Amino acid sequence: MRSIRPVLVLLGLTAILAACGSGAGALPDVGGPVGDTSGGFQGAPSAAPAEAGAPDGAPAPGEGRDPNQVGARDDAKIVRTGSLELEVRDVGQALRAARDAIVDMGGYVGASTTSNVDDQPMAEITYRIPVDRWDEALDALKSLNGLTTKVAHERTQAVEVTGQVVDLQARIRNLRASETALQRIAANATRISDILEVETRLSDVRGQIEQLTAQLQLLDDQASYATLTVLFSTPVVAVEVASNEWQPAETVDEAAASLISILQGLATAGIWFAIVWVPILLFLAVLAVAGIWLARRLGLRRPRPPQGYPPTLPGTGEAGAPADG
Repeated sequence: MRSIRPVLVLLGLTAILAACGSGAGALPDVGGPVGDTSGGFQGAPSAAPAEAGAPDGAPAPGEGRDPNQVGARDDAKIVRTGSLELEVRDVGQALRAARDAIVDMGGYVGASTTSNVDDQPMAEITYRIPVDRWDEALDALKSLNGLTTKVAHERTQAVEVTGQVVDLQARIRNLRASETALQRIAANATRISDILEVETRLSDVRGQIEQLTAQLQLLDDQASYATLTVLFSTPVVAVEVASNEWQPAETVDEAAASLISILQGLATAGIWFAIVWVPILLFLAVLAVAGIWLARRLGLRRPRPPQGYPPTLPGTGEAGAPADG
């Protein structure tokens, strides 16, 4: 047990470092052909390893290379994606022409959605296209043998994933080395506790290998087949747009609704006036009549001038006499 534990600890640390993606020093053959475990992918250029770990007297980067050796750009893994919005004469014919063109290039239809918006057919198709036929596919879809009338929108994107692929390959190699060492330890273990501990670590390493292998396969697929989403629609005529914007029935409904709303407002005001204001006004009128009647009873009238004394005329200083000039 004591002799196995240090080895298990060392293997555990190796697996952890491999899972964390520490590729430095773990890629001694970067730039050369990598084993078939990664699907035959050629690694990154050998400049970095030569500078990092080249022995004394080794040729400088770029010296002594075979001129026919494939460069890093040829080995680069690039994931291409894009989208197109096309206006076509006939959606059905355009879909058939686009499918035939993509299939002839070695691609296929990944997903499709069709619909009708305001009696106008529309379709959204996702194509998987071999990456080396990407530009050819774009040109074919933009024309479709004359069926395309307008390219309303175009967006393309290219993301290089070479570093991710190389890193995944290195981590998988390290984990497989750990798996082999754990298998040897399990074969030589005699105690049940040792066997169980080794099996636990072996299961964890295998799970990491499967996970990283799935990620590597996904990147390889995305780099091999580009993804292009195309929206097909027919152009809308200006007369149809104007006719669709004017709806007599909707206008009549809106006018009738406005009239009903106005009549409802007037009826509501009449009800409020009849129930609330009429009693208040009648009450105020009764109070006014009662006040006038009470004032007359109490003799509260306007005073009159004395009889027999002529009233003062305008422009005169005394009663009945003209004022001094």
